[in-house]
Amino acid sequence: MQIAVPREIKTHEYRVALTPAGARELVGRGHSVTVQAGAGEGAGFDDAAYEAAGARVVADAAAVWESAELILKVKEPQPEELARLGSGQTLFTYLHLAADEALTRGLMASGATAIAYETVTDRQGGLPLLAPMSTVAGRMAIQAGAHGLEKAQGGSGVLLPGVPGVPPARVAVIGGGVVGENAARMALGLGAEVTVLDKSIPRLEVLDDRYQGRMRTLFATADAIEATVRESDLVIGAVLVPGAAAPRLVTRAMLAEMRPGSVLLDVAIDQGGCFETSRPTTHAAPTYVVDGIVHYGVANMPGAVARTSTQALTNATLPFVIALADKGWRQALADDPHFLAGLNVHAGQVAYRAVAEAFGLEAAEPQALLRSP
Repeated sequence: MQIAVPREIKTHEYRVALTPAGARELVGRGHSVTVQAGAGEGAGFDDAAYEAAGARVVADAAAVWESAELILKVKEPQPEELARLGSGQTLFTYLHLAADEALTRGLMASGATAIAYETVTDRQGGLPLLAPMSTVAGRMAIQAGAHGLEKAQGGSGVLLPGVPGVPPARVAVIGGGVVGENAARMALGLGAEVTVLDKSIPRLEVLDDRYQGRMRTLFATADAIEATVRESDLVIGAVLVPGAAAPRLVTRAMLAEMRPGSVLLDVAIDQGGCFETSRPTTHAAPTYVVDGIVHYGVANMPGAVARTSTQALTNATLPFVIALADKGWRQALADDPHFLAGLNVHAGQVAYRAVAEAFGLEAAEPQALLRSP
């Protein structure tokens, strides 16, 4: 199969969808891998490393896209990339379509098959291709939040661990999944006072047992969220509804009750954000202030630690990429119902119900699409 790895063009996105080691695995199985020149540089992988792995390095972006049957990316296609995508091609990347109607309709118009990393499932009900970046984002959230609290960044001037005689910062984590647990773990490690809110009692029980009561756990009612946000210096939004838009759990009215210079950091921004005042930002300008509260909404946080993120992503995606390359997308998805859950768009039809419902579209049955032209 002809596999292409374009260079990411989203602002300050330094990751690449495949490491040279991953390219070597695919070439060793008889597939052709074309990598756009410079695609891996941001993650510390130069063109020579891909060539040594057996990949072909091509400078022209159009040539990379045109020759591909399977296109591997990290982030959703940007407008100029959508224009290059066509019928008969398969795109495998993070999409987060429920927060982006224009992208959804653009993919439909392209006629391509689009498989989203973030909706592929596993036998335990987890999201194995989202988990590595969720882990990175959760761990990064605390260092980014701690930086945002610094006075020079517009923050309240609070040090997360405090010092002897001065209390530590209060950190609230809304959502106790992969992002939330990793954020809470990092905050605990720095000595902050941590509260995790979630609507799953079993999940709260796991966290309470795992951390031996060192973090406070609360059932996430509206009252509990409001009270916790009011008393917190740093609030991490870590809510996930797989494939769907995130619920808005922190309202603008709540900001007036917070200490000026406190920080709201929305890791759910890829799915529209879970704070009413959230909007996407970039690594170039990561924060903005609303009603005296610092907001951080970088939609590709793991891109800042591109080498670690790229290696973790390839580790997770490579078995699925091999299945697509060896079998073709229809057979690969037919053989694995958990992989089939990743199918979001095919030949102008939306296959993921939460995405279709977000925009009032009719959802196609994935199994039926496997049999369609």
